Amino acid sequence: MSHIVPDLFGSPSAPKGDIKTPGRSTTAEKMPHNRHNVPRTQPLADRLRPQKLEDVSGQEHLLGPDGTLSRMLESGSLPSLILWGGPGCGKTTIARLLASKADLFFAQISAVFSNVSELRKAFDEADRRLEATGRGTLLFVDEIHRFNRAQQDSFLPFVERGTIVLVGATTENPSFSLNAALLSRCQVLVLNRLDHVSLEELLKRAEREVGRPLPLTPEARVSLCAMADGDGRYLLNMTEQVLAQRPRKQGSDLTDFGPAELATILSRRPVLYDRDREEHYNLISALHKSLRGSDPDAALYWFARMLEGGEDPRYIARRLVRFAAEDVGEADPTSLPLAQAASQAYERLGSPEGELALAQLVVHLAVASKSNAVYVAYKAARQLARQTGSLIPPAHIRNAPTKLMKDLGYGKNYAYDHDEEDAFSGQNYFPDGMERVTLYRPTNRGFEERIQKRLDILAQKRASRHT
Repeated sequence: MSHIVPDLFGSPSAPKGDIKTPGRSTTAEKMPHNRHNVPRTQPLADRLRPQKLEDVSGQEHLLGPDGTLSRMLESGSLPSLILWGGPGCGKTTIARLLASKADLFFAQISAVFSNVSELRKAFDEADRRLEATGRGTLLFVDEIHRFNRAQQDSFLPFVERGTIVLVGATTENPSFSLNAALLSRCQVLVLNRLDHVSLEELLKRAEREVGRPLPLTPEARVSLCAMADGDGRYLLNMTEQVLAQRPRKQGSDLTDFGPAELATILSRRPVLYDRDREEHYNLISALHKSLRGSDPDAALYWFARMLEGGEDPRYIARRLVRFAAEDVGEADPTSLPLAQAASQAYERLGSPEGELALAQLVVHLAVASKSNAVYVAYKAARQLARQTGSLIPPAHIRNAPTKLMKDLGYGKNYAYDHDEEDAFSGQNYFPDGMERVTLYRPTNRGFEERIQKRLDILAQKRASRHT
């Protein structure tokens, strides 16, 4: 039998006759059971595990009447799948119910605990089962992204032969964490984090299960859902903690817990944030685009989200310096020095005081006039430099430190701009024979509007002097 590990909603459970949970005590088997035939000593999340696919909350795009998985089951064809979603959204539960619905044997392994030999054992058992009974196997692999390349490749021949229907669960972006060969043989399905409506439905199910309402005010109920952060299992675990509290007395009456009391009962878990994986890049992208969109409120929110997740403020500071040069540019030329100053202020003060300087910078960059004209010009200049090769500067602007170089015409007829009218000579500074190219095109926003007027005047003078 393949190695069995707890699923998202508690200890292993499967259709009768498929999987037995090793080590279950006879005492537990004799405990009173509820309508799902689960001992009442089991965690609430385990007791409320959905028994039908239509009972899974928050994944209507997959399990609704027109959902992707619903259509697959109706067609009688269930391909290998990668279920990608955050914790507590129902990946393991869906895999178990898919096996039951498709009449497949359910086997489960975890990439955290399994190695190649255990994989081989699972494949051999699936082969023998198919030969002996004609029944296929749905092999559920939790945390599949934790397998290395060789381990992921070991799935390929068994998936191709149809020995197993692979259902892998991952919280990481499959594009980054799974081999292209494995991805090409699987369909990736994205599971939603549970929204407030889905979380509220879970609370109602919990109340029906225990036979009494949660002792929470409406405001505290909303706060409880917010603390779950889209994780249904975590919500039900917190619900159990709330139900275990003695009712609060106010005079002779019992009163519900408000948000403040709820905060003392429960500890808020850290914000989900992985500094070296996809969420890191998602949040810095959100910050960058909020700044570009001139939304200081959204920019501050994403800035705070990154700090709360434990991001190094120095990394954020470096990205803000880059933004000042790339997206603000000459529309507000004070932004780059201010970005440097805010970065230095953080280095001087450290956290948390120095973070205020970065917050000021975030607001400044968000409300500043925007222009990427310098960025565009820079990229165009690099491209032009690659195209034109090794053209040398015209003789009149070459340096002439020796007599020989002067005799060769280096520096001859160079016009010193400071000595010219309006400190502008209008000479050509591109290579001889190369047509003049306009690379920098200022916008009409912020300081660049003045720059464009200045460049227009200089262009007219250059043309007149050349004539």
